[in-house]
Amino acid sequence: MAKREIYHSLQQFLRMLEKEGELLRITAPVDPHLEAAEIAVRSMREGGKALLFENITGSKYPLAMNILSSDRRVELAVGEDPNELGERLLHVAEELMPPKPGKIVQLLRPLASRLLGARSSMRISAPSQQSISPGKLSDLPILQTWPDDGGKFITLPQVFTYDPKTGKRNIGMYRMHVYDDTTTGMHWQIQKGGGFHYSVAEEMNKAFEVAVAIGSDPALLLATIAPLPEGLDEALFAGFLRGAPTRMAHGKRISIDVPAEAEFILEGFVPPNERRLEGPFGDHFGHYSHAGMFPVFHIKAITHRENPIFAATVVGKPPMEDKWLGDATQRILGPLARLMHPEVRDIWAYYEAGFHNLLAISTNQRYGKEAMKTGIALVGEGQLSLTKCAVLVGSATNNRNFLEVLRAIRDHFDPHYDFLLLPNVPLDTLDFTSYTMNLGSKMILDATAKLSSSSSGGNYPLRRESEFYAQTGLSFRNPNELDMRIRQYKLIEDTLLVVQVEGAYTSSENAAKYGEGEIRPSTPTIGHQVIEKLIARENIHFLPRGTKIVAAVSMDINLESIQEIIWGIFTRFDAARDVTFTSMQLNGIAPNYQGIMGIDATWKIGYPNPCLMYEDISKRVSDRWSEYGF
Repeated sequence: MAKREIYHSLQQFLRMLEKEGELLRITAPVDPHLEAAEIAVRSMREGGKALLFENITGSKYPLAMNILSSDRRVELAVGEDPNELGERLLHVAEELMPPKPGKIVQLLRPLASRLLGARSSMRISAPSQQSISPGKLSDLPILQTWPDDGGKFITLPQVFTYDPKTGKRNIGMYRMHVYDDTTTGMHWQIQKGGGFHYSVAEEMNKAFEVAVAIGSDPALLLATIAPLPEGLDEALFAGFLRGAPTRMAHGKRISIDVPAEAEFILEGFVPPNERRLEGPFGDHFGHYSHAGMFPVFHIKAITHRENPIFAATVVGKPPMEDKWLGDATQRILGPLARLMHPEVRDIWAYYEAGFHNLLAISTNQRYGKEAMKTGIALVGEGQLSLTKCAVLVGSATNNRNFLEVLRAIRDHFDPHYDFLLLPNVPLDTLDFTSYTMNLGSKMILDATAKLSSSSSGGNYPLRRESEFYAQTGLSFRNPNELDMRIRQYKLIEDTLLVVQVEGAYTSSENAAKYGEGEIRPSTPTIGHQVIEKLIARENIHFLPRGTKIVAAVSMDINLESIQEIIWGIFTRFDAARDVTFTSMQLNGIAPNYQGIMGIDATWKIGYPNPCLMYEDISKRVSDRWSEYGF
């Protein structure tokens, strides 16, 4: 195996990218207000290189973007295919149970350099502290990435916190709304380690020291966004990925340790019981997240390298750079789910749905409904607890392929046995579909092949042919004949019928009427009305044979793009409010679902706008495209 490159700093990595032809320097002046973000998004979607903006208006510092927005750059950062690294990690973990001295040496030898790096080391002299000042954020090339953002945001911060009682470290990435030169918001979302640490400090009524690194080596960046188990130190995981210890140093104005090789360090504190309005912000669900009250970060000092480089990213309607970041970490860590759940073959969160909105789990089912048991367990663990929709498939199905997942639903899903709704549970802070921050509903669909009673030890039926299913589809015609509000439709894998509905809300013109927590209209939405008509018992014979799901989407969804369809459906419905079936009854207190599943995924009153760029900014970037060096 060729020797892996080890990067301790962002600038080391950028030099290597330039050597490999993976970096574009942009010397033309670029505005940090929207223009830089539009350039980065457009370049990324065209498969472009990492970008180094050398002339950001109003700042003396260069700006790096799209650092890891390609599979090749991720592999260069990690040193190998993330899939292979994940499988090797799992193999070692499985073979070491129980541990045997001879086997330990044999198994660990290929991973020796990585494992030796899984630690941190202290430095007396740190590059990240070569210069120190009281702190002035306006000197930095901080971006506004979308037109309706609440202001400028630091989008690639690595927030270092330490539990006030145990001293355990956490590194997380939480956007930071810039209020002025010395204060920002601290968007500690639900289920975030830094937020857990802050709650301990707040209970103790003490100011909470925090360090924010901007511009780190790629291993530390990947570790920061990785969904590690609570309590596992991201700096140690970064050392494993890098194959060398993470270098740390004592803070200059705070008592906690900070990364020694970062480009910038913001040292400061978050007081107890102080909140300020944070947001809105164009986020990775492709919509603006609502403004809310969050803790406030006060900066005491800014330290940085000589000639530092600021780093930023853009999130919004997928795909964005977080596609490659998220996919890399789940490829490395996903196989480890088999340690606790040996029946799991693979788990995959879809970037198209903002990761948390759609999870597909492939299982080797050994007894009746074991897959559902596994699904319930997984959507209650760590970051997976924020999953909105989980689909269970058999081991022969490629769960990373949405079309194969749909075929499994077509062949094996019967809502009477295979649908589970979990209302009033925690959901991602960014999920707006329930209208209540951090609270919503989730659903699990079991699309595994059903075992016979003899093999499962029970009497679970092999297949249940419901009278409500579309058996023939011989009368199928344009759904527009059933409802004139349907403008277009798309049938995918003879399973999912997507209908584009005219008249469903597509802008915030009426959304402003409803504030956070206010009562929403009780009448069914246009999308819900259309869905109920299409899946009604008297109409399902018009549907194509095998149809299991009918989803209504708004006019802004391109039905020729599977990527847009996944985004347009899974980011815009609440399972408890917007999912219905041909027949829904109660047997005692147990719900009985039968027939076709309907999903109203239209954009609704009270939803935030999708992230769209101003036309004049897009035109400016188009006119200057060659000037940037593309």
